Amino acid sequence: MNTARKYLGIDVGGTFIKLGVVDENGTVSLRREVPIDRSGSETVMETITRGVDAFLLEHGLDALDLEGIGVSAAGCIDTAKGCVAENGGNVPGWSRTEVTGPLSERYGIDATMANDGNCVALAEAWTGAAKGLRDVICVVLGTGVGGGIISGGRLIEGARGFGGEIGHFPTHAEKRPAFRGDLSSDYEKHAATSALVGLAAADGCPWNNGREIFTAAAEGDSRALGVLDEWIYEIAAGITGLVHVFDPEAVIIGGGVSAQEELLIEPLRKKILEMVQPDFAEGLEIKAAALGNDAGMAGAVKYFMDSRSKEA
Repeated sequence: MNTARKYLGIDVGGTFIKLGVVDENGTVSLRREVPIDRSGSETVMETITRGVDAFLLEHGLDALDLEGIGVSAAGCIDTAKGCVAENGGNVPGWSRTEVTGPLSERYGIDATMANDGNCVALAEAWTGAAKGLRDVICVVLGTGVGGGIISGGRLIEGARGFGGEIGHFPTHAEKRPAFRGDLSSDYEKHAATSALVGLAAADGCPWNNGREIFTAAAEGDSRALGVLDEWIYEIAAGITGLVHVFDPEAVIIGGGVSAQEELLIEPLRKKILEMVQPDFAEGLEIKAAALGNDAGMAGAVKYFMDSRSKEA
């Protein structure tokens, strides 16, 4: 019989909300996905509570038997206030949403909230590809670029919880932004999977998404391989800068494309190790994330547990 303490993990993405029970050892069970209503007829918080209510009922759970709720979410997250800041990522109607307060009030247990990239980093260092390491950079490649940084065993959060927004540091300073908030020089503008598709389109290639590009590259198409090489260079350039700032033991690559070991992870590893200064390259690991869709939920619960241990 599993007597480990259990928590509710919630992972809010742009399309689905994932729910699961996560125990104190990082094991995720009783998963459920709830689609986000993008028509605007239901707020994201209404979708979350409706999903949690159904999840608890389905599995015969009482929220009061759980130790707490950990929420992972896209966008800039004010961890102290438990709410979403102005930048709500790709989640519709998510900006300025209060989250932890309403959840705690409804279910009678404490809740915390953190950025999804930070949660992935925490999860991978807890039970995943970076287990046992104390200095880790996690880069999550998707429509945008997310990530998290763990230094000396501690998640870097900054003053308000916004730390680790690596998708928004400029890597193309020569393209002077026209106004504050212009994203043309941001890392994710050049390193996200949407940037890969953009490179293919600019080259007159017929592919409409990353999957088609990788398929063509696997078949040896020279244009696909060239586009991938250019894109991987952009990813490597940003990671090289982060390595020189934080001196990690490992760089973990997340997102669906991280499953492309031969076409992405291997050439990316080679480029990074060539680009970083030799002392930084010594012993540096670059590898794919291990936890897949469970990472957000597990990391959210790890954030909850770590927050409570700080208060003790």
